[in-house]
Amino acid sequence: MSRVAKASIPVPAGVTVELIGRQVTVKGPKGTSGWTLHPAVTIEHSDGVLMVRPEKEDPAAWAQAGTTRALVNNMVIGVSRGFERKLQLVGVGYRAQAQGSVLKLSLGFSHPVEFSIPVGLQVATPVPTEILISGHDKQQVGQVAAEIRSIRPPEPYKGKGVRYADEVVVRKETKKKK
Repeated sequence: MSRVAKASIPVPAGVTVELIGRQVTVKGPKGTSGWTLHPAVTIEHSDGVLMVRPEKEDPAAWAQAGTTRALVNNMVIGVSRGFERKLQLVGVGYRAQAQGSVLKLSLGFSHPVEFSIPVGLQVATPVPTEILISGHDKQQVGQVAAEIRSIRPPEPYKGKGVRYADEVVVRKETKKKK
């Protein structure tokens, strides 16, 4: 049995949850998210609390209930508080600049890289060597952060590249002649 599925989801003030058939829609100050429930799972809404239950006592149904509970909880948190990822640029001359729906990156290539920002996300560059990605969809925020990082991932010898703010890059010793 899933321990995650047994936990309730508190719905904060200002967030509305609509259950229409198998469709769950969560609306809040940061945006709107939706999800279609798996046939093996049901959701009950009462007194500002959501409970996810499997249709029958089956290990696969409990697994789906745990997954659904985690996804719906992320939707509730996303539309109320939002999610954010912070990236750091490490390297001489590495910088970023957000202009409208485009992020311009200078990462040591012969040309600047332009990354188009998906709708629903906000990208800010408070300092030229920091990128702050925020939005209400946890998966989308993480995916965009990973795509930006993949343009120039940190290398192990000097540590240059794009890294997450909390990432530790294990450095290697340089190769030596014998």
